[in-house]
Amino acid sequence: MATIRAGLAKATAIEIWWQDEARVGQKNKITRRWAKRGTRPAAPHDQRTRSAYIFGAICPARGVGAGLVLPRCNSAAMNLHLQEISANVAPDAHAILILDQAGWHLSKTLKVPDNITILPLPPKSPELNPVENIWQFIRDNWLSNRVFTSYNDILDHCCDAWNKLIDQPWTIMSIGLREWAHQ
Repeated sequence: MATIRAGLAKATAIEIWWQDEARVGQKNKITRRWAKRGTRPAAPHDQRTRSAYIFGAICPARGVGAGLVLPRCNSAAMNLHLQEISANVAPDAHAILILDQAGWHLSKTLKVPDNITILPLPPKSPELNPVENIWQFIRDNWLSNRVFTSYNDILDHCCDAWNKLIDQPWTIMSIGLREWAHQ
């Protein structure tokens, strides 16, 4: 607790950040589509299994985010993501990073930057994390109902989808704000 207090003592503001990962791959989700009543629209579905992970974090109060597209979920990837989040925290602010209890989120090998404090959510409670809703929004609008031609195509689409989200701060705010967390 002494290190948390020391980090908070230097900060002039507290930011609440939410973090999660999403797998995107060739075995993709099929989502609802608009179609003429009585018709069955075709939706492509791939049987190949290449995939990548979007590591995403948002600060809904500021409408900003930090994301990386990485090949796997592990402690090394999480360390890279923590560095990316740290770089996006406002100067002189301290971030409370709220996330689930995945093994790589709470690993002893994590190198948590001085301007971040990790706060795990209760077990089995994904509904508390607004990044889950961000993933649904990204899939519904930019990633579903398509066949990726290659691994590089997956990476390109993931990066493009994340960058489109970051260009819409009001979307991040409307999806991500949780009244109970920002009171």
